Amino acid sequence: MNNLTRRTLLIGAGGLAGWSATAAFRSHLPVYDGTRSIAPESTAEIVLNDASELSATPIHKHIIIKEDPGAALVDAVRAEMKAAEADGRPFNIGAARHSMGGHAIPRDGHAITFDNGSIEPDSASGIYKVHAGARWSQVIAALDPLGFSPKVMQSNNDFGVASTFCVNAHGWPVPFGPMGATVRSCRMILPSGELVTCSPTQNTALFGHAMGGYGLTGAIVDLEVEMARNSRLVPSFEVMPATAFAARFDAAVNDPAVTMAYGRLNVDRSSFFSEALLITYRETEDQSDLPAASGSGAMSHLASRVYRGQLGNERMKAFRWWSETVAFTAIGDGPVTRNSLINEPVVTLDDRNPDRTDILHEYFIGFDRFNDFLTACQEVIPASYQEFLNVTLRFVNTDAQSTLSYATVPRIAAVMSFSQELTARAEADMQRMTRALIDRVTGMGGAYYLPYRPHPTVDQLVATYPNAPAFAAMKRELDPKLTLRNNFWDTYLDAL
Repeated sequence: MNNLTRRTLLIGAGGLAGWSATAAFRSHLPVYDGTRSIAPESTAEIVLNDASELSATPIHKHIIIKEDPGAALVDAVRAEMKAAEADGRPFNIGAARHSMGGHAIPRDGHAITFDNGSIEPDSASGIYKVHAGARWSQVIAALDPLGFSPKVMQSNNDFGVASTFCVNAHGWPVPFGPMGATVRSCRMILPSGELVTCSPTQNTALFGHAMGGYGLTGAIVDLEVEMARNSRLVPSFEVMPATAFAARFDAAVNDPAVTMAYGRLNVDRSSFFSEALLITYRETEDQSDLPAASGSGAMSHLASRVYRGQLGNERMKAFRWWSETVAFTAIGDGPVTRNSLINEPVVTLDDRNPDRTDILHEYFIGFDRFNDFLTACQEVIPASYQEFLNVTLRFVNTDAQSTLSYATVPRIAAVMSFSQELTARAEADMQRMTRALIDRVTGMGGAYYLPYRPHPTVDQLVATYPNAPAFAAMKRELDPKLTLRNNFWDTYLDAL
């Protein structure tokens, strides 16, 4: 399989389909390397940011833990958590920090970054044990030689496994729910210092609170996660009116032969969201001698330049749509392995523009209301002056485990990418547009995703996530001193 067909098409499948590609590789974070608590050596303020470049937050100390997982790591986390509690400061753990509202940043607190990971696959059981700080690239590297693949992961390989669980992220293999639905168990350190095991059958309430709980329930140490067989896949492409997409997508995700699927919509303003592209993957007859999972190819980077060329250029947006629906469908039908499809870093789409940042939205819509969603987007988004670059449509099956579930029924996930000016005017416009979209989406029984900019109101949060007050009450009972805190808690849940 050449890199032209596989990686170019992945710009539509995974690129900007879960987190930001912009600032994670150029946000100016202070780095303190080591395995012990490191206090600032001066009175200069330590600031952490995230992929939005708009979440600069002062912290008390930042510790990067690189040591191998084990008892010493548990002791180190416990000690730092207790030190934060004694100081009356918040504590939070992060990994790649690709969220957009400071969700892994404790204001004036103790910030831990996990930069270590170990993976122990068990082919017989179909389970791998993974340290919380492991990146998905490490998981793929460990599973691929054994003929296995992550069952569900985010669309890019840079992110931490426990972080994926804590934000309840999903992928594009079908017909699955979020990644947390593939977690058999996890171990975490509670605010009391107790190390507990949680699973769908053991400490089930804690498991549901931790899945999509943004690190507010406990510090996750490791997880046991389901894996799937790696396989050779071949894509199929269908172009259709956007109003026909929901029915075709529903049929595709319910086809047992389809193992991966996603959709796209055109984004040029003259015909905004009028056409759709559905891409589905099925296994080939020949499953022998699978090649090793590959990395990015040169054509992927070329495609990213076309992607960036859309900025302020309606002709380029139309050209990109033509290239994906006509040119790439003609040449992009070769086989590719499952692991190679998902083994892509977000840096491929880095915009290298110091005056702009990529901002994501994600909305979850029932199949029966998808056309209403199209209408809402056509009325709200072009009325803003935000640059809309991409939308990827994915499937999320029912999630009945997470307390803060966004998929109480099977839903289409619409992952949107905007390029936003780094100005106060653009931020105000984005907030206005976001709130307008959320009102429309919740009015049709849908949901918005929590890890992005803190633009929704508290009332909109509760309307979308009716269990949020119960989650906040559980948090206060479990953590009466509110040691495990972050900007998400401070902005939203603390008010409930």
